[in-house]
Amino acid sequence: MLLLPPLLLLLLLLGLLLLLLLKLPPSAVPRQRWSQRAGLSWLVGLQHRVAWGVLGWAAAWQQRKLEQSTRHAGQSQEQALRRCLQGAQGAPRPLRGNIDMSTFRNRLPLTKATQLQEEESRTQLQPPTPKQYHASLQATLLGLAALRKAHPEVLAPGGTACVTPTSPWPCPFPWPGHVLGQASPSGARDPGALLLEALRSPWLRALEAGTAVELLDVFLCLEANGKELADAVAAGNAGEPLPRRADELRAALEQGPRGLALRLWPKLQVVVTLDAGGQAEAVAALAALWCQGLDFFSPAYAASGGVMGLSLWPEQPHGLYLLLPGAPFIELLPIREEAQEEATSTLLLAEAQQGKEYELVLTDHASLTRCRLGDVVRVVGTYNQCPVVRFVCRLGQALSVRGEDIGEDMFSEALGQAVRQWPGAKLLDHSCVESSILDTSEGSAPHYEVFVELRGLRNLSEENRDKLDHCLQEALPRYKSLRFRGSVGPARVHLVGQGAFRALREALTTSPSSPFPPEMPRVLRHRHLAQILQGRVVS
Repeated sequence: MLLLPPLLLLLLLLGLLLLLLLKLPPSAVPRQRWSQRAGLSWLVGLQHRVAWGVLGWAAAWQQRKLEQSTRHAGQSQEQALRRCLQGAQGAPRPLRGNIDMSTFRNRLPLTKATQLQEEESRTQLQPPTPKQYHASLQATLLGLAALRKAHPEVLAPGGTACVTPTSPWPCPFPWPGHVLGQASPSGARDPGALLLEALRSPWLRALEAGTAVELLDVFLCLEANGKELADAVAAGNAGEPLPRRADELRAALEQGPRGLALRLWPKLQVVVTLDAGGQAEAVAALAALWCQGLDFFSPAYAASGGVMGLSLWPEQPHGLYLLLPGAPFIELLPIREEAQEEATSTLLLAEAQQGKEYELVLTDHASLTRCRLGDVVRVVGTYNQCPVVRFVCRLGQALSVRGEDIGEDMFSEALGQAVRQWPGAKLLDHSCVESSILDTSEGSAPHYEVFVELRGLRNLSEENRDKLDHCLQEALPRYKSLRFRGSVGPARVHLVGQGAFRALREALTTSPSSPFPPEMPRVLRHRHLAQILQGRVVS
């Protein structure tokens, strides 16, 4: 405790020094574009060092707190539960007095998210409440520190650009982005302006986007509007005219999508996006085409309740997260295996077993409900007493027209196997609809309507369409049996045009309960959403 006041005092002094530097008049801070040839001004360099000094101290403090909480995960979760209950005294069913875990579980039964919440509410990243702010701040600080350690040059001044209005960092800092290495215009909300500024900066080392599907939309937009963007760079629409840079952009675009990012930004090292579920296909498409040869890093895994886990390992394969023992309060519900009854008792984080799969359960302090999020994770390791997990699937994204219950991960694997048999095709996105939603099973057995967006294939033959149904039968005995009896019809595959899934995401974001970019739903439950894709079928 004796070391805490000096540490806080030092952080305060560093913060005040940074604020004084940021308050200097524009004439005191050179506004020239970042350039290795010109070099950085001493004041800009000082601002950057002070900013990272503050972040470094804050990250070290958060790392110590993380070590302490994960080494005593059970005690940390008990404290998180008490704070959750104390903050929920205004809830419809407040729990008063000293409540142990057994009483907590007995008094508050598990609830499930509805299908409507799954598509229109749960899929959105809501702003963190005060109870969740600490996890968001911790994920951001430790993620920045881990990224800087793995890629020391990435966060140099002017080395990073965010090309979407949303940030991949759960708790973006309110400081000017140029001080912390951001080349994007501070406070810009127009995606076109963000992309244009990034294109003007050939020395970028990190490319940021809110999610992978948003970044995929950015590259598709770049391909569709490349000529106009290059002309804007040449004309100086976002600053001084850069005709030579415009020629470089045109030359890079003429060579096609594969490796485009490294041609546009030769020093680029890493792509930073936030993992919020339903991103795997976008990450795979980006890695295979536009962002080939680059590392991918997600600082956190987020769901409707906020930050569920954080990533400390930029050098590891994309998608390893440490579940946090603090707020929000997380429990684990074991996933039943074949011939087993569904589990009704949850586990705390320290009780998780490696190799097992669990559904995340989150306690909402506002309404005091224990909500089954539907997110399934597999434990792949441990960090002190807390599990390190990999996201598997979302239970609410399963298909079932005759009780076959095909999970999101199983269907995606079968679809991927089928696409690999389509010559030259690369899967960009997909969604499924049960035939009853679109009334397409009249006179035939119920079946799946599958909408795909591809690169490298403009038309689907009947032979290629049939391969998906064959792959589903090979992978899923239950589905094969239903197909053999005629209880389920063959899956019908439709190729949609470019921009179809972007239109779907735009429709999702216009929902009043959906203020932020959504996860990508793989199963659509509402007709008006399915009709967006149905109206854009090209083959």
